[in-house]
Amino acid sequence: MNSVRRFVARVSLAATLFCTGFALSAPVSLAAQSPAMTKPPAAIYKVATSNKVLALTFDISWGDKAPGPILDILQAKHVTKATFFLSGPWVLHHQEIAKRIKAMGFEIGSHGHMHKNYSEHTDTWVREQVQKSEQAIKDVLGVKTTLIRTPNGDFNKHTIQVLNQMGYTVIQWNTDSLDWMNPGVEQIKQRVLTRCIPGDIILMHASDSCKQTHLALPAIIDGLRAKGYQFATVSELISGANVHSTVQ
Repeated sequence: MNSVRRFVARVSLAATLFCTGFALSAPVSLAAQSPAMTKPPAAIYKVATSNKVLALTFDISWGDKAPGPILDILQAKHVTKATFFLSGPWVLHHQEIAKRIKAMGFEIGSHGHMHKNYSEHTDTWVREQVQKSEQAIKDVLGVKTTLIRTPNGDFNKHTIQVLNQMGYTVIQWNTDSLDWMNPGVEQIKQRVLTRCIPGDIILMHASDSCKQTHLALPAIIDGLRAKGYQFATVSELISGANVHSTVQ
């Protein structure tokens, strides 16, 4: 993944959404609403809760070197709940790793097909991309995805409408570890541990372009647990399910 391109895409996305009044930092309310109320299209960044629970999420779009060590760490640390957003081509080319993710019980979402900004393309193109990814994941893993994190986290209101119509919930993040910038192990760890809040969705990566994630991950897990946090899948976080995890 090209870090510069991703950074520019995020800056452009933030500026666009700010100008349209759709602030990235505004949390989506998941409180019960009247059936008569119509919620505007929105992505989920975090969940409003006082419980010390959060979701670790990992995007994978290419490579076969990074996922293994990350899965090894999650297993060694007895982290049984996390969400992986996988691109269609990656699943097709790295089926054994994808199957290991599923076998370990982690939640699987879509990260699209081609790693291009959805807001720059037509509705038809977006639908085709999501359908290709959905089919690839279903063919290899037998999983029908209902969560999606768009490539580069790029979208606009209309993109979300299209994805919602396809049955998808769009998942962003509240805490970006910035591991995709390879800023240093300590910086990744401190960014997560100092920014995390109850109901957080934390963005990390298991693609080969992110070379420091597996080095920072053990301290992140230990640090979050020391703060009293438990881990949940994104779906559990959204549903408000009671989360119980036992450290063995």
